[in-house]
Amino acid sequence: MISLYISILLSFVGMFVPKQQNSAPELFKGTFVDDYGIKYTINDTLWMQPPRSKYHIIKWNVRDQYIVARNDDKNPGEGGLYTRIDYMQFNNMEPWKSGFCLSVYDAKTDAIAEATAKADRQNHKKGCGGFPFSRMKRTSN
Repeated sequence: MISLYISILLSFVGMFVPKQQNSAPELFKGTFVDDYGIKYTINDTLWMQPPRSKYHIIKWNVRDQYIVARNDDKNPGEGGLYTRIDYMQFNNMEPWKSGFCLSVYDAKTDAIAEATAKADRQNHKKGCGGFPFSRMKRTSN
């Protein structure tokens, strides 16, 4: 009987605890260009900066707006290490709908990358380690 109550309680609690989403929000899926002219293709499992940089996404933390990824072994720098990409949505900044910050790109583990200090989304002009968030606009879905 106690196990039945525990099971019911856990089911009830599970309805209110947000589940970790491991897929990209629709705003971030597709092909983009940033305000420096760099192109990106992003989906649930891969963040690509053609022609040579790929980041294999381990985790989308939608609530806290960051990604943890493993750098592709063939990347020109920091291959096989881990990256944290903080992102944000922009309002009234068309055509720039979103922006991102590489908070860390050379962590030894995914846990270290995830624990690295977050970017400051309240100051998108200097909140990325003293630099602006890279602004992105969609080029296709």
